[in-house]
Amino acid sequence: MPLRIVQVDAFTSRPFAGNPAAVCVLAQEAEEYWMRDVAREMNLSETAFLVPKDAAKDGAFALRWFTPAVEVDLCGHATLASAHVLWEDGHLAEGAQARFDTRSGRLTADRRGDWIAMDFPAKIAAPAEPPPELLPALGLARAHFVGRNVFDYLVEADSEETLRGLTPNFSALRTLPVRGVIVTARSAHREFDFVSRFFAPAAGVDEDPVTGSAHTALGPYWAGQLGKSDLTGFQASQRGGVVRVGVRGDRVLLGGEAVTVMTGELRY
Repeated sequence: MPLRIVQVDAFTSRPFAGNPAAVCVLAQEAEEYWMRDVAREMNLSETAFLVPKDAAKDGAFALRWFTPAVEVDLCGHATLASAHVLWEDGHLAEGAQARFDTRSGRLTADRRGDWIAMDFPAKIAAPAEPPPELLPALGLARAHFVGRNVFDYLVEADSEETLRGLTPNFSALRTLPVRGVIVTARSAHREFDFVSRFFAPAAGVDEDPVTGSAHTALGPYWAGQLGKSDLTGFQASQRGGVVRVGVRGDRVLLGGEAVTVMTGELRY
């Protein structure tokens, strides 16, 4: 039987912006090779696969995320897209909480008007000595801060102008032993607290348009820098996207909007 697949632009209120993700809700667990094949076919930064769990387990869905190259442990925009699809396609009642069991533990999402609020674990980046190739690969002469968490390096550039002008050497970044590199700076615009870009060539995504999981590090970092726990970030990719961030101890609340742009049928 054909299987429905939905493409959603996440962290945006308008189509053809934000970060696109494909979402596929399955009746039962699929073979991993098939999910990898579908993710390569979709050729988006992430494809999400959901399977409903036993009703006795509080209505949660098992959730896995795949880039065209690898399975990842945490993904914000594809989780946002997944919650959006569960409500829009009637898998969950409009007021019900979306609950996901993932490689990063239990994640939840709730509707807040046009926005979706997700509860993620904080992934604090501790100060770290950068490897010699990191800053040259980004095209940076210096950095205000370099840190590392379990997933990524976090680098603060001196200005938004510098950040927007980066033209990284992706071949060099691909050799680093991390998922990716988050580059951030204070925002030059009053409506945002900080801006960022995210490069993950080792995961098959040279530049990710909007990266929810990166904000689990960006939130705690900028909360410390700016002395506030509720922030708004803008990811300054070509598509661009807005992420609301609330730092709550060892958890980070991520808020974003989502728009369905395409539906289709998988025949294989």
